[in-house]
Amino acid sequence: MSEDHDHGSHPSDTELRVRALESGLPEKGYVDPAALDLIVDTYEHKIGPHNGARIVAKAWSDPAYKTRLLANATKAIGEFGLSGRQGEHLVAVENTGSIHNLVVCTLCSCYPWPILGLPPVWYKSAPYRARAVLEPRAVLAEFGVNLTLDKAVKVWDSTAEIRYLVLPERPDGTQGWDEERLASLVTRDSMIGVAKVTAPGAQT
Repeated sequence: MSEDHDHGSHPSDTELRVRALESGLPEKGYVDPAALDLIVDTYEHKIGPHNGARIVAKAWSDPAYKTRLLANATKAIGEFGLSGRQGEHLVAVENTGSIHNLVVCTLCSCYPWPILGLPPVWYKSAPYRARAVLEPRAVLAEFGVNLTLDKAVKVWDSTAEIRYLVLPERPDGTQGWDEERLASLVTRDSMIGVAKVTAPGAQT
């Protein structure tokens, strides 16, 4: 279920197509280069999982904020100035010692773009969308998350109306860490529920 990564020196077919579009569309007058640069900058620096990581770190550090986040995620996330398209109606669900949450969109690929960025390819794939509901433990195991049978798995199906953010369990060994350091541990996958957060040197 994991993504394939090209570590070679040659660009992938997708990268070549993107480069062709980036050069061809402006040349033909279909896209304003300045507008294209703004879109790229937005997704590189303003929209992405670093936003979600800040939210998780805040919830780990500030019990009052965590309470607000779990009660009304849309409003609590709005405190960071994050809202808008694909992020109008957000719900935060907390992983605990007894419950592990997993997010999927069985109909298409509804996803909280403002806080997690663009959805990964596997999130949109038909196998993930079907199997996450039918056999969530098997799917989690394929991502490296092996849960004991006494831990319940709850699957949340995103819709056009509601999108979900998983609040991962805070890893041991991070007491006294500031929010910036905590945020550096949080990954996109942990906020979807297909990964756990671990501290450096911790046993997984």
